[in-house]
Amino acid sequence: MKNIYIVRHCKAEGQAADAPLTALGVIQSKELAQFLSDKNIEHIVTSPYERAVQTIQPFADEQGIEMALDNRLEERVLSSETRSDWMEMLRKTYDDLELCYEGGESSNMAMVRAVAVVEDVLKRPGRNSVIVTHGNLMSLLLKHFDERIGFEEWKALTNPDVYELRIENRTTSIERVWLID
Repeated sequence: MKNIYIVRHCKAEGQAADAPLTALGVIQSKELAQFLSDKNIEHIVTSPYERAVQTIQPFADEQGIEMALDNRLEERVLSSETRSDWMEMLRKTYDDLELCYEGGESSNMAMVRAVAVVEDVLKRPGRNSVIVTHGNLMSLLLKHFDERIGFEEWKALTNPDVYELRIENRTTSIERVWLID
């Protein structure tokens, strides 16, 4: 059996690739490190965005695990245009996985790259891994394994959030394991 802990980054200053964690986010990253400390993690793959790296850095340092940066875990680009109706646009992409806005990627396109990371992790030796990413991409990855995941589940994600993906003999299950106060 393989366990992959899929982590959404902690609270951040913004959406830019170089946006750091907030002061609260730094505290959350230490809480996350404590949460993961007994999970026997052997491998970490993270989005190269600053907030994702900072989210898992305390855990990686404590455990002496080198992080692998993977561009496939970057947040999904909905559109190249800044739009006031972006939330409604996003909602529609959960109903139509092929819907693609100007300069963006469809839900299916984003899902394919995220699933490819999981497939690579499954080929590695060891049993327990962590993948650190962003909310929209995380929800699409979870949707791949459970089609009931959609827009409302994305909206319910917290910063941070953690789901455990268990895979055994081609049978998969997902469970939210991060319980907020």
